[in-house]
Amino acid sequence: MEIKEYKCPNCGGAVKFDSSSQNMKCPYCDAEFEIAMLEEYQKDLACEKDDQSDWGNAVAAVAWDESEVDCLSTGSCPSCGAELIGDQNTIATVCPCCGNSQIVSRRITGGLKPNYVIPFHLDKDAAINALKKFYKGKRLLPDKFNHESNINSIQGVYVPFWLYDAGVKAHIRYKATKTRTWSDPNYIYVKTDYYSVVRDGNMGFEKVPVDGSEKMNDEFMDAIEPFDYAKIKDFQTAFLSGYLAEKYDMDADQCKDRAGKRMKASIETEFKSSVTGYTSVTVERSNVDIQGNKINYSLFPVWILNTKFNNENFQFIMNGESGRLVGKLPVDRKKAWKYRFIFTGIFGAVFSIIAALIYFFADDPGIISDYPIASFGACVVGAFIVGLSIIQFWINGMNTARMQTHACNYIIPDSLRFSLKKDSFLYSRVVKTRKQSSGGSGRIVSSRTFRKR
Repeated sequence: MEIKEYKCPNCGGAVKFDSSSQNMKCPYCDAEFEIAMLEEYQKDLACEKDDQSDWGNAVAAVAWDESEVDCLSTGSCPSCGAELIGDQNTIATVCPCCGNSQIVSRRITGGLKPNYVIPFHLDKDAAINALKKFYKGKRLLPDKFNHESNINSIQGVYVPFWLYDAGVKAHIRYKATKTRTWSDPNYIYVKTDYYSVVRDGNMGFEKVPVDGSEKMNDEFMDAIEPFDYAKIKDFQTAFLSGYLAEKYDMDADQCKDRAGKRMKASIETEFKSSVTGYTSVTVERSNVDIQGNKINYSLFPVWILNTKFNNENFQFIMNGESGRLVGKLPVDRKKAWKYRFIFTGIFGAVFSIIAALIYFFADDPGIISDYPIASFGACVVGAFIVGLSIIQFWINGMNTARMQTHACNYIIPDSLRFSLKKDSFLYSRVVKTRKQSSGGSGRIVSSRTFRKR
């Protein structure tokens, strides 16, 4: 006969039957549970599986036909290996991926023909103006940067993207708590109710983009999203006229994990927003099943600008449809420390004045009157921390490239459907703490666990 072992929802220890209470009791944390509730909890655990992903035999695109190949040329960069595609009249003088000036031209061979393209909507002047605007207001930018830096190349490039459609199912279990506090003349009581919360459902995603270029910086490519799919068109070679197109070097199978991670994070966020009314909510288990429906190959418009400063190349990338520009600017370290000390002085003076006003005019200045020197020292330390935080915020603004962790922009509207919403009470715990006396400190005098509220 099979003997079941029950796990404690609180600490994970083995739960045993307690004859005195006629309930299940954990010998490690003393939590008690009703048998029916624990059986239901164990069933939930038994239903859970690991994450799964299945894209079936989805075909991303078809091969080029001969008539289209005759209208195109391709070039490869001997420095970084990037393969570029353009029309017969397009000559690439600079590789947009690494800045190398030598491109070897040859006839296009192999590869897939894109399904879709978003044409360029913004020209080269718009990209230059966006870069100049990006410089403005950057207090930590070296003074010489605007004068000595110069744009040594600017290229309009169609970057390869794989677009993933999928239906995503999820089963997520949370541990949630509700906390209530009360007191009497001697003690403070904190009661915490623990719940097991389960959400089960599905959601659809359409055209989640992942760039298929290993040479392009993924943080840059993610940061220029989103693209407006209302402007997407069926691919025609005419759209390449005057521009370059990079040939993908990572196929759809290699990129699907990135799309899957973004879908998983998005459905977890949507599910968690439905868990309301609790003091705290933490994920105990998340099982996501991705069923791929379709994969499309597309070209998206990107302006790539390269500028040199102090013999170092700085690259900026702009979405050729929306105008969103991202990049990384150099930071003047001397300026950064100068502003840190300035803010420390300003906020230190402000905090010290506030502390002095409290010390001299408040009826009960509290700790300031007991430890005046330490209090004013704390003001200086606090001011320095504020100064560090402000400067770090400025430094973060010098680099706007960020990896995308979610795919919320690509959720099919109204596709979220819950098949199960279950909130189950597990147990309660009351912590009793003695109130602080003058010059003393509070301490926990008892902690009791109950199976009923």
